[in-house]
Amino acid sequence: MAEASICITQDQFSCSICLDVLRDPVTLPCGHSYCVGCIKSHWDLDDRTGVYSCPQCRQTFTPRPVLGKNTVLAEVVEKLKETGLSGPSAPSPSGPGDVLCDVCTGSQVRAVKSCLVCLASYCQTHLQPHCEAAPLKRHQLVEATRQLDRKLCSRHSKLLEVYCRTDRTCVCLMCTVDDHRGHDIIPAAAERTERQKKLEATQRQTQQRLQEREKELQELRQAVDSLRSSAQRAVEDSDRIFSELDRSVKRMRHAVAQLIQVNQQAAEIRGAALLERLEQEIAELRRRDAELSQLSHTEDHIHFLQSYKSFCGRPAGGDVPNISVNPDFSFGVVKKSVLKLKRQLEDIWKEESVKISRTVNEAGVYKLKALQPRTRAEFLHYACRLTLDPKTAHRDLCLSEGNRRVTWVRQDCSPVDLPQRFDCWGQVLCKEGLAGGRFYWEVEWSRGVAAVGVAYARLPRKGREAACALGSNALSWRLSCSGAGWAACHGQRTTAIAAPPGPRVGVFLDHPAGRLSFYSVSGDELALLHSFQAAFTAPLYPGFGVYGYGGTTVALRQLELPPPL
Repeated sequence: MAEASICITQDQFSCSICLDVLRDPVTLPCGHSYCVGCIKSHWDLDDRTGVYSCPQCRQTFTPRPVLGKNTVLAEVVEKLKETGLSGPSAPSPSGPGDVLCDVCTGSQVRAVKSCLVCLASYCQTHLQPHCEAAPLKRHQLVEATRQLDRKLCSRHSKLLEVYCRTDRTCVCLMCTVDDHRGHDIIPAAAERTERQKKLEATQRQTQQRLQEREKELQELRQAVDSLRSSAQRAVEDSDRIFSELDRSVKRMRHAVAQLIQVNQQAAEIRGAALLERLEQEIAELRRRDAELSQLSHTEDHIHFLQSYKSFCGRPAGGDVPNISVNPDFSFGVVKKSVLKLKRQLEDIWKEESVKISRTVNEAGVYKLKALQPRTRAEFLHYACRLTLDPKTAHRDLCLSEGNRRVTWVRQDCSPVDLPQRFDCWGQVLCKEGLAGGRFYWEVEWSRGVAAVGVAYARLPRKGREAACALGSNALSWRLSCSGAGWAACHGQRTTAIAAPPGPRVGVFLDHPAGRLSFYSVSGDELALLHSFQAAFTAPLYPGFGVYGYGGTTVALRQLELPPPL
């Protein structure tokens, strides 16, 4: 019959007190075995109480048990020693940055767990009692950490077990009767459970936002790839069309040149025939002139009279067509026509190139949507510094805090009248004009009625007409703030906003995208109140209206930029 194979580890025959292989093993009534010397030394400490317990299971014995050698176990240990068992397994050596075991002495050994009750870290060997002894099993073990000292109260050196919601800190039980008496105290586990739920909700929001960002990233990559492909096709199509146009111009040039040459050749042929006839006529006329000259000098009257009749008839050579030659004749008219065609083509190209450029720049397929900020931290990356312009402030408005706060004071704060000053409406604009980018700022208001908005520099300043009021015309946009609520205004349109009023407003301007948004700000939370969509054509100047009774204030908040994304 085949022998059975039994897998035995060294830890099964180790004493949990000395952590070495059992020497003269004895077995207690509870069943656990120890070295006889180790258990006697351990029980010698219990002689004061007269109650003796097992170091592992904590079972008590009274009176002190009589120990007898476990011969069977001793024989097994001896046989295992002969087959290669020579001592406890070597603990894991420590490396740089490892947490060290608090029990081991001598060489440094890496700890694998930390006990939050014992406030100590253990290697795999010294952790064994926590895995076997029932009382120690109830201890809370965590991954080995160096921060065990943070688990103790710095004042009472007691374990931090509860959480003070009033002071938002972990405290020990003694703190609850001293410094934190009467505070809202809750067990740390209960507070952890509640915070865990909030953490999980935050994690879900983070994961959702991560998915949205990944989707936007994918869409943006697809848009960029599509843009690249579309642009490449457009370049290829343009090259093909211009090549065809170039071939058409070359064909036209060849046709014009050929037409000129054909007409030149035809004219030369007709001219050559006429030249030949004229030359023959001239030769005949010269001969006749010679004969007439000879006849006119003859002295024979009878010969003269007889010959005169033949010479006085029609000239020899017959009729010659009347030839009219233009001395200024040339193909200049063709040149003028070609130049005219060139100018027409250039005019057409200039007009069409503008249209093509506008089409390319305004085509929606070439516009890549910028990611919209969603949290206050993201908006703060576009924070801008603004200062109020005293030259535009109404006389009853007093500027302070470095021209970052405006207050209605019902007195003449600016006696000098300036063209850019509002003379009827209690308004003021900022010095900075915003254009070509994204900008974010926050405003606080108190009491009365106030307005937060933007305007073009050409907003009229004189008079009580709506053309001068922030948000009541086509040159400005505003959000009205009052105890009754919010209202968004532009031109002739006013939109009431169903949201509770708050003291702080965030403004986000995306000038290239033509978007102006107002948010209610509470701590780090933002709630969208209203957004305007327009085609901004010039820099916009942040402006504020301070209306109502004296003491109404509007202040620009000092924003601190977060670390880069």
